[in-house]
Amino acid sequence: MKYASALRDPDATYRQIDLVGRTAEADGPALVQLLYEEAVHALRAAAWAAENQQPRTKSDKVTRATAILFALEANLDHDAGGDVAQTLARLYAGARRMIIDASIGHDPAPFRDVASMLEEIGQAWRSARSA
Repeated sequence: MKYASALRDPDATYRQIDLVGRTAEADGPALVQLLYEEAVHALRAAAWAAENQQPRTKSDKVTRATAILFALEANLDHDAGGDVAQTLARLYAGARRMIIDASIGHDPAPFRDVASMLEEIGQAWRSARSA
């Protein structure tokens, strides 16, 4: 039954297989980068769902994005990260508040705003890793 339901949404099935494959071989920094990518994807999907009156999809994607933000915040090393870790913790908490507040309405803009912010941070993270 699980496999049959997965085949109803080929895009979701492919994304899950891709994510499992990438996380199996990823180190710590690569996993953080994947979390950013997944959060951005979830938020863009939530924006689409808000525009298209798809409350269930919006709820699922909001839940996913907030869970990712909690995971990112929980894994901050405040001892080694100092001010950067504190700044990121505030950023993640603020992003969660924006997402939760937006989840009540139908405005896609807050989801897109947070997605753009996280995408920018993810790109900086990617650049730092490759340097």
